[in-house]
Amino acid sequence: MPEEVFTAPLKRPAHVGEDWLEPKQTEYSSEEDAIWNDLFARQMEVLPGRAASAFMNGLEKLDLGQGGVPDFDRLSAELDRLTGWSVVPVPMLIPDHVFFWHLANRRFPAGNFIRTRETFDYIQEPDVFHDVFGHVPMLTDPVYADYMQEYGKAGWKAMRYNRLKALGALYWYTVEFGLMLEQGEVRAYGAGILSGPTEVVFAVEGRSPNRIMLSVDRVMRTDYVISDLQPTYFVIESFEDLYRQTVERDFDRLYRNLPPAFTYANSAIIDVDNVVHRGTQEYLLRGGRGSGAQPV
Repeated sequence: MPEEVFTAPLKRPAHVGEDWLEPKQTEYSSEEDAIWNDLFARQMEVLPGRAASAFMNGLEKLDLGQGGVPDFDRLSAELDRLTGWSVVPVPMLIPDHVFFWHLANRRFPAGNFIRTRETFDYIQEPDVFHDVFGHVPMLTDPVYADYMQEYGKAGWKAMRYNRLKALGALYWYTVEFGLMLEQGEVRAYGAGILSGPTEVVFAVEGRSPNRIMLSVDRVMRTDYVISDLQPTYFVIESFEDLYRQTVERDFDRLYRNLPPAFTYANSAIIDVDNVVHRGTQEYLLRGGRGSGAQPV
């Protein structure tokens, strides 16, 4: 990247190269495999009827419930057959430009560690369960898989314009916390929703959050919450709709007109929004997770 482009100053561990890839996948202990199994079982109690059919089909195609942390080589072989993707191990959050490079080459970087019993309910840095259970099944869908590759390609342009925060909002509200319509019903396809039991119910059925049809220009001007449930979710009609709205958008023109900071609060509804559900924002107004408020 040119010197005038800001990149996050993450310290690279000595044992990885410039691609930040681990030499091999972690050999997980029986207790760590048991943590995966328990997390998997918990999610499967809440996902049917709330998760997008593409996700549920992906779980079945990849057989992620066969017991223990899945083997990346096995997953990669099956993904390569279906959509040309692979899963690669990384030690931690990696720099943006390296992440984009892997996505652009149809490699999904997955955390090479799993949470503990003490962090069973919430872990801030994405682990192998979030990355593999939450993200990888969606990569079995051809259109979504192409969207993810194009997102990786788009990252370099965002960095050149220093609009990485705006592109990050798009990732947040689609890949991590996206909803979609299926036969008139709202379903979740975002990994941040699908890998946590509370957010699945809150995002799809809760009365507190807004649910608004996706507009790329609107989303890229909207702030988001990292460590709590989202006040607003954005809804797509289909993955083809998502692809059209993003890959076919003139991002050079958009970046030239975007301000450096967000325009809209994460709880806002503006006059041009196509609102599916106007939330009460009760959870947010009561103080969210920090106050012990119930997610309703």
